Amino acid sequence: MEPLSTAAIAIGTVIATKVLEKTGENLGEALWDKTGKFLVTLKKHAPYTVTAIEQAPKQPLDYDKAVLEVESAAKANPEVNQAMEDVAAAAKAETNPKVVQVLNENWQGISIKGGINTIQYNNFNFGK
Repeated sequence: MEPLSTAAIAIGTVIATKVLEKTGENLGEALWDKTGKFLVTLKKHAPYTVTAIEQAPKQPLDYDKAVLEVESAAKANPEVNQAMEDVAAAAKAETNPKVVQVLNENWQGISIKGGINTIQYNNFNFGK
């Protein structure tokens, strides 16, 4: 998977986790753990990005900027890259359909430079 796609999925998963947490929805333990580890790891290298991600969806998030910052941190630090890969893999393996629904709702109308983003069922597609 391309790093940019993985970064976008990771950010979307964090936001989906936060939205579902507020509704009392149960998420898989792996997704919950990987999301937390991703945020802790990313915060060491890009604290402002984590703050912006954590404030979404209450405050608008510049997804393009956030994805590029996560991608940059992942390229510069193997620990961030691994945490990003782990949360994206956990999101793809998550069986709760609400996760995909919230991800899809959050991606509506968002344009990722250089590609087209769609989320269908448990498939995350970012392409040209």
